[in-house]
Amino acid sequence: MALIGKTLPEFKLDAYNPAKDEFVTVSNDDMKGSYTVLIFYPADFTFVCPTELEDMQESYDELKSLGAEVYSVSVDTHFVHKAWHDNSKAIGKIKYTMIGDSNKELTRELGLLDDSGKAHRATLVIDPDNVIQTVEINADGIGRKANVNINKVKAAKYVAEHPGEACPAKWESEADATLTPGLDLVGKI
Repeated sequence: MALIGKTLPEFKLDAYNPAKDEFVTVSNDDMKGSYTVLIFYPADFTFVCPTELEDMQESYDELKSLGAEVYSVSVDTHFVHKAWHDNSKAIGKIKYTMIGDSNKELTRELGLLDDSGKAHRATLVIDPDNVIQTVEINADGIGRKANVNINKVKAAKYVAEHPGEACPAKWESEADATLTPGLDLVGKI
């Protein structure tokens, strides 16, 4: 299922908010109005997953400064997220909300449920209108690098604010050149 340009489906799920050490409910409405990075991962108490979630925490403050919020999502319950946070050195660093999709509704709706019933290792950048702008999906044994999402959020914001322009490879900030697609560029890049 192609996700780019699709609107995030309606959902309402239980989650653990480590920053406040409390259980909360998160819905698609909570994500409206700001950029969102959703990081899906296979399971709590595993091996590659904590390295990715810890890495995302290292990018969290910069993503927040860009007006983006981060949520992790697995098919574990919010109770398991709390237990993992309390017992893992890496996960204990996390300040962003950890969503429990134990009924697999959001993961399934987005086509991110694997054959074993776990979430694929996927990252989505979603705009303030809840429209999916980027998708990255890796095989289970291949971890993701979180800081690439900083540039993805920056580029998504730039393109939204500058209709008709595009951010080329290696674009990192407004100081970098952009492209204005058109006949004058055909064959010249």
